[in-house]
Amino acid sequence: MSSWFRGRLDPGRRLGLRLTVATGALTLLGVPFMFLLVLVKTAFPPLTRIDERAALTLHGYAFLHPGFARAMELITNGFQPLTWRIVVGVGCAWLLWRRAYHLAIWAATTITVGGLLGLAVKVIVDRARPVLPDPLALAPGASFPSGHTVNATLGAGIVLLLVLPFAGTGGRIVAWTFALLIPVAVGFSRIALGVHWFSDVVAGLLLGVAVVAATAAAFETWRRDLGRRPAEPYKEGVGPEARRELSGGGRVGRRS
Repeated sequence: MSSWFRGRLDPGRRLGLRLTVATGALTLLGVPFMFLLVLVKTAFPPLTRIDERAALTLHGYAFLHPGFARAMELITNGFQPLTWRIVVGVGCAWLLWRRAYHLAIWAATTITVGGLLGLAVKVIVDRARPVLPDPLALAPGASFPSGHTVNATLGAGIVLLLVLPFAGTGGRIVAWTFALLIPVAVGFSRIALGVHWFSDVVAGLLLGVAVVAATAAAFETWRRDLGRRPAEPYKEGVGPEARRELSGGGRVGRRS
């Protein structure tokens, strides 16, 4: 076992190191997700009561307050998965045009892998959606995890880590605020509209954060393999050295 770990940390085995770091990040944040999945599959009574209480309370409030319900619809439709795919797709196209190939690959990989993982879990768990009187919205497919929440977390995380290199202290606070509030608001709207349980939303947040953290960790190990200074992605984003190059007049070139 010790020789296996030495092999993973061997600078000559860079791909192994990147995969190990990424797997570690995914595992660390994926443990709460897996624990929640087990509770859902076993219909753990306390969790079931929380889900039912949240669904009835929020849906009941939305039904009695049309303005609130319309706001929830705006949030859920405005930040739907297609929106994030378009945003990230446009960002990737721009990065490719500026020859920031690795950043584009990172962004595309993150949203694709996260979306496919969310879909795979939906199929495996096959949890029924809430059935409430006077539904305010309808949604096809299984319930766990919330696809809207997964994709909002992925999209907001990708945008955040791409924007941070260009932001000052105040800008970082604003970026982090939006990156946190948007996925939570989307998840809240899904519960209020009666199409997801509370635990579906929590699972979506956990899965999205786990995937972004894992791919960001893998990207950071790639940077260090190239001899670039160590960076803290949660402060500086991914590819902090691209700030000067991307904001300048020329294209990044091979060192992006």
